[in-house]
Amino acid sequence: MSSIAKNIKKYRAKLGISQDKLSKLAGITLHTIAKIESGATPDPRIKTIKKIADALGVGIDDLIR
Repeated sequence: MSSIAKNIKKYRAKLGISQDKLSKLAGITLHTIAKIESGATPDPRIKTIKKIADALGVGIDDLIR
């Protein structure tokens, strides 16, 4: 599993939100969130990472390291 996937799960758990809630906050599909977290999409686009980071209230660097 990529560090991006692990970090998204970690920050999502801290906030206590579901993948569905995150997808709505980020303005991307639930399918995309699920694929990133499962590792099926190991290198998501930076635009997608930015939307997720904004929805989680963290910086892009927090998700990619």
